[in-house]
Amino acid sequence: MANPTLDVTCPCCKTALKVDAETGVVLLHKEAEKPKPIEDIAAAVQGLKVEAARREEVFQKSFADQKTRQSTLDKKFEELFKQAKESPNEKPFRPDFDLD
Repeated sequence: MANPTLDVTCPCCKTALKVDAETGVVLLHKEAEKPKPIEDIAAAVQGLKVEAARREEVFQKSFADQKTRQSTLDKKFEELFKQAKESPNEKPFRPDFDLD
């Protein structure tokens, strides 16, 4: 009977291992191909500039959202407060886990 082997891939370095199931010995190991170094430095610099512009755009959007956050929360509170005044007998929503 042939010895069963296990094919395993390392989650960290993506190396392929062939392991003997009976003894636990690594029979074969093949490293994953590493990415090639940058061949065109100008293209790499341009890619970094594009990424920097995208990060700046995301940051500015987040910053603008934070500036208007308080007014948005105030509007939501006023709307819910008005709704609570219009129907004072209605119980507020409580999830099931709050009932215990």
